[in-house]
Amino acid sequence: MKTIIISIAFVLVSLVIISTFAVSGDPVKNEVRSKVSAEDMTTPIKEDFLSVRPELAALPMSDISADEKTGLLYMREEEKLARDVYTTLYQKWGVQVFANIAQSENTHTEAMRALLEKYSITDLVTDDTVGVFVNADLKKLYIDLTAKGLVSIEEALTVGALIEDLDISDLERLVVVTDNEDIKLVYGNLTRGSRNHIRSFTSQLAARGMTYTATYISADSLAQILATPREQGTGVGHGAGNGGGRW
Repeated sequence: MKTIIISIAFVLVSLVIISTFAVSGDPVKNEVRSKVSAEDMTTPIKEDFLSVRPELAALPMSDISADEKTGLLYMREEEKLARDVYTTLYQKWGVQVFANIAQSENTHTEAMRALLEKYSITDLVTDDTVGVFVNADLKKLYIDLTAKGLVSIEEALTVGALIEDLDISDLERLVVVTDNEDIKLVYGNLTRGSRNHIRSFTSQLAARGMTYTATYISADSLAQILATPREQGTGVGHGAGNGGGRW
């Protein structure tokens, strides 16, 4: 009987040791993962993956100017830039915030593609491979930002905030030069998404005792974004003014 009890105790101790190693895994990556906030683990991915095509189809197609066309083509690749950088940084650091937001950015670049299709504009993204761009400036940005983000997790999170900062700035610039409701709808939703994303990245930086300084938008604009809670989409017809929509 004593032998059986000792054997059972040995098995239980072994199971505890095995479980401990299984949970801890790589100590470096485990330390990084332990810093992921609850907010990042609850990024509304499901919301971001709802199809935007029915919403776009419900809105009339208006004449499109050369500036509007240029803006659509640029934002198609800029949203791809965000997706590609976050995909690369997630592969390096394994921090969930990059995977979550990369999926959102994939939906964003597909939303831009849907607009191009609606207006019969030839999509320049013929190769959707990570790191491949037609626009030379965006190609350089991808190279520079991924290099910076691969240095440390803190630099990676700073890169994330910087990309969302740039996204907000460009979307706010482009939305004022269009009077097409479908384009306004998409730009408004993408801007809302970028505001949520920059909240996540700056929250992660704050948890590490760091702050992000606005580069493209004003310091006041960034402060206002960070002082307000995460935004939820509210469907068709809410437009760019309040960042409505379901993605």
